[in-house]
Amino acid sequence: MQEKRTKLPIFNGLQKNALSVFLLAALVLFSSAATWAQSSKIKTVVIDAGHGGHDPGCHGAQNNEKEVCLSMALKLGALIKERYPDIKIIYTRSTDVFVELAERANIANRNNADLFICIHANAGSTTAYGSETYVLGLHRTDAQQKVAERENASIALEDDKGAKYRSYDLTPDGIIALQFQLAVFHRQSIMFAEMIQKEFKRIGRYDRGVKQAGFLVLYKTTMPSVLIETAFLPNPTEEKLIGTAEGQQKMAQSMFQAFVNYKNATEGKTVVGGTTIQNNTDTKPTETSPPKPVEIPKEIVKEQGLVFKVQIETSNKAISTKSGHFKGLEIFEYQDNTLFKYCAGSFPNDLQGAKNYKNELIQLGFTNAFVVAFLDGERISIEKALKLAEKN
Repeated sequence: MQEKRTKLPIFNGLQKNALSVFLLAALVLFSSAATWAQSSKIKTVVIDAGHGGHDPGCHGAQNNEKEVCLSMALKLGALIKERYPDIKIIYTRSTDVFVELAERANIANRNNADLFICIHANAGSTTAYGSETYVLGLHRTDAQQKVAERENASIALEDDKGAKYRSYDLTPDGIIALQFQLAVFHRQSIMFAEMIQKEFKRIGRYDRGVKQAGFLVLYKTTMPSVLIETAFLPNPTEEKLIGTAEGQQKMAQSMFQAFVNYKNATEGKTVVGGTTIQNNTDTKPTETSPPKPVEIPKEIVKEQGLVFKVQIETSNKAISTKSGHFKGLEIFEYQDNTLFKYCAGSFPNDLQGAKNYKNELIQLGFTNAFVVAFLDGERISIEKALKLAEKN
C-alpha cells in the first residue's frame, strides 16, 4: 500500500484555489516580516559541520570532507565568539560524530537560532574549482540537483535508512509552498548567501554563485539558513586550500566577514564594500574594524598548474600587501628582476574568468589592470598559457 504523504497546510490551498494561496502568502509574509522586525538582533548562531563519524563525505588525496568541514566550522565559531561574546554559538557537532540530517535542523530549531550555517566541501572532477552557496529551493540545473543528492545521501547511513524523510515534500509544488511560508527567511538566506560569495570572491575564490536546491538539512529549519560548498576537495589545488589550517582559517575569515556584514544589515546598519556605516549611536571600533588578515601559506600562493591572475600594480619598491592602496583585496606579490609586481584573483585554467575579474578591478579604480599567467607558480607568457589552455 502506498504511504500517504503529509503535506504542509498551505500546500492544500495551492491545490484548491490559486487566489487563496496568494492571500494566505501575503498574510504569512506580513506576519513573518513583523516577527523578523521585532527579533532581528542575532543572538544565537548554529554552525553545522557537514558529515561526520561513519559518514566521511567526499575525499581528496589526503583529506576527508568531514574533517575539513569541522575545522572550518570551529574556526568560524571562534571568530564570531571573539568579536561578539554575547552571541551564543552552537555546533551541531564539535567532534567526529555522526549526526542525522533532521537532527541538525532540530538543533537549530530547539535553540531558536537566528542563523543556520552549514559548511561542506564539494565533490567533482579533479579540475573543478570555486565556491558556491546554496539556499533551499528548486534546482535549475542537473549539476545543482546532483550536489543536493550527494549531500542528501547521508540518510542511507541513518538507523532508519531515511524513513523519517518520506513526509518531506521536495516536489516543486511542495518547495514553493514552503518558500511561501518562510518567505522572509528565504530572502534573508539569499542575502546572506550573496554576502558569503562576495567575500569569497574578495580573496580570489572563483565565484560559482548563489544557488538553490532541495537539501534535506535545510528543509525543516525555521530561520535564515545556507549551505556552503567551500571548495572541491578532489582538486589538488583546492585541497591545498581547505586541507591546511591556514587555508581553513582563510575561508573561515571570509565567512566571518560575511556574517559581520549580514549582522550589521539585519540590525539596522548599512554595508558598504565589506565595511559598515552605523545607522545608530553604536560606534564601537570592533564593529567597523576589518577582521585581522590571515597570512596565506606559501603552498597556497604557489598554485600548481596553469593559473590566470590580474596584475594591478608594478613598483620599483616593495609595497605591503596589506596596504590600503589595494582596497582590501587579497594580493599576490612576485618579483621580476628589480620590479615588484602585484596581482589579485586566482583562476585555474580559466582565462575568461580572469578577464571578467579584470573588468571589475578596472571599475574599482585599478585602470591599468591586465591578465597574467602562471604555470606551477612561475610567470609565463599569455601566448604560452593560451596554448596550454587549448590542450586542457
